[in-house]
Amino acid sequence: MELPVENEIPNAEEIARQVYFANHFYAFKNFSIERRGRTMTVLINRSSSGKVTATALERHLNNNYLSAEDEAIQSRDLAIFHSGKLRGTGMLITEYKDEEKNKDYMIWLPALRKIRRFAQPQHDDAWGGSVFTFGDVTLRKPEDEEHELIGKKKLRTCLGTIDDLEGKHYRYVGELPERSCRHINKEVYGLKSTTRFDYWWYDHRISYIDTSSFADYRTLYFKDGELIKVIDRDWGLVDSDRDRDPRALFWKYWYGLDLRTGQESWAVIPQKVVSYNKKRRNSFWTEKTLRKIKR
Repeated sequence: MELPVENEIPNAEEIARQVYFANHFYAFKNFSIERRGRTMTVLINRSSSGKVTATALERHLNNNYLSAEDEAIQSRDLAIFHSGKLRGTGMLITEYKDEEKNKDYMIWLPALRKIRRFAQPQHDDAWGGSVFTFGDVTLRKPEDEEHELIGKKKLRTCLGTIDDLEGKHYRYVGELPERSCRHINKEVYGLKSTTRFDYWWYDHRISYIDTSSFADYRTLYFKDGELIKVIDRDWGLVDSDRDRDPRALFWKYWYGLDLRTGQESWAVIPQKVVSYNKKRRNSFWTEKTLRKIKR
């Protein structure tokens, strides 16, 4: 997917497609947040009662399906959980180039030592028990909403975190980050996206999107005129090459707050676990890898 023409403001639908491109890491042949010794990505959830749980995980995305054998596949997404209630579970998602075809889900269940195929989950199902839904993480497509460009401004606030965990030592990641203020004063588009689904859990959402990289820093969800959920994403550069695609970014962290329940979620991705465009066979993204997962 090409970048918009320089110095021209793209329309709302084009901005939504560019955001989808960045969030699905299509600027890379493959992209991983993997395990480096004891260091891994961690998903921290805190309930409204204050109970904190954490899940360590790795995730591998592959967009390099060019051969005739794989011509129907757009991408595959492999997630492996290493702690918590999901420990030893693996999930492999296949997205097809045919946009009318649902994604294919295979889950490795460690207690049974078997793979089960599941129908595509609902967009509003929680991903890993978090504030983030499957729609937020992977399923929602630009055509699922109507988009309106509501202006351009500078980002004025820091991104959120779980306040009392900022900067503290935490298992798997070492030291948790401080809230990110590095994006203040960056120019962003305001994009209003109204769901096309009937009786949906939100009416519309407003995203603040970097005008050059299409990184979506903050998304606000509204229902019946009330703000109900916030998701912040801190994005980082994978390298400093001036000729690189500006959308070739990685997530440093996601923070989510459900204002209806008080639940918070914080996914922290240490830069040392990020890798991309590795020489890895497509057979890695198959049932064979799921079956090798150790509990």
